Amino acid sequence: MRDTAATSAQPAMIVMSIWCSSLSLSSRSLAIALVICVTLVYFSYSFNACLLASISRSLQQSNLRNLLALTSSPRNETNNATNSSSSSSSRNSSSTTGAPPAQTVTSSLDGAPKYQLLRQQGLRPSRHLPDTLIIGVKKSGTRALLEFIRLHPDVRAAGSEVHFFDRHYQRGLRWYRHHMPYTIEGQITMEKTPSYFVTKEVPQRVYHMNPATKLLIVVRDPVTRAISDYTQAASKKADMKRFEQLAFVNGSYSVVDTNWGPVKIGVYARYLERWLLYFPLSQLLFISGERLIMDPAYEIGRVQDFLGLKRVVTEKHFYFNATKGFPCLFKSEARSTPHCLGKTKGRNHPHIDPGAIERLREFYRPFNNKFYQLTGINFAWP
Repeated sequence: MRDTAATSAQPAMIVMSIWCSSLSLSSRSLAIALVICVTLVYFSYSFNACLLASISRSLQQSNLRNLLALTSSPRNETNNATNSSSSSSSRNSSSTTGAPPAQTVTSSLDGAPKYQLLRQQGLRPSRHLPDTLIIGVKKSGTRALLEFIRLHPDVRAAGSEVHFFDRHYQRGLRWYRHHMPYTIEGQITMEKTPSYFVTKEVPQRVYHMNPATKLLIVVRDPVTRAISDYTQAASKKADMKRFEQLAFVNGSYSVVDTNWGPVKIGVYARYLERWLLYFPLSQLLFISGERLIMDPAYEIGRVQDFLGLKRVVTEKHFYFNATKGFPCLFKSEARSTPHCLGKTKGRNHPHIDPGAIERLREFYRPFNNKFYQLTGINFAWP
């Protein structure tokens, strides 16, 4: 009886043993599966994190290379150590101590992303007093000169005429510096105000700021310049008298009115003598306004040489607009498409009595000859 019961219990025990063995195997498989899943998730996360970090570094390096290509100094590759040292000493002497006050940025370019990225990379753009000034002459092509030379990646210029040395000198150099654009090492800071050339106090004031300042002066035939000056004024005043009435005393061509601004400015020698009291001729470059229109690449080449820059701006940057009779740009710092300087450039002059023009040429001739002697350049004006 007892044997019969034992015999009948054996199958049940065998089934129970098999079930337990199966349960143990299933638990081990589940544990192994969990370990494999966790391992796969970990490696997947690590791989993706490394991939994203690599992509981010590549993008930053690519952006930095592009920005440095726009703002780096070609001079550092081509100029000798003497020129580099001279540029550095000029920059140091023109800067003032102390940080500029916290004010709203005056130039839209100053807060551009490229400068924010340069700061992140340890390159710190800052404002400096100008190394170079375009001091005149009004209505001779100063705006064209500024726009043309700004094509160079090593030139940064104030966007508008600051008039510091003739109108805002009492505000101080700190104020003036804050109106300059941000630059990095190797770039030239430039400002243009044509009235500097004819303002009596300006030469001494510029000298006190930095005696090594380089000066650019655009000049053209003083008779044509006077007519252009008058044309601009007449465009803003409908009831303005005729040119002939303003250029001469009592309506007669015998006496030129030398107190009238458009005529007075054209006596270049008188103003140049003041500048030569403070600056040697070697620090002044005279640009022909006529040639700047007919052959801008030639004159801009001279400017680049004078400033110690590599010749980056060439004839490929310009095209001549036959309608305006004025050179235009394929692209510029502000626009990447072909364009001319503005509606006011190449404005048609009114008809002037030939007798009045001839009388003015006689008046200017001795002053022109004196100017040729002072500059050592014969501009061959009529």
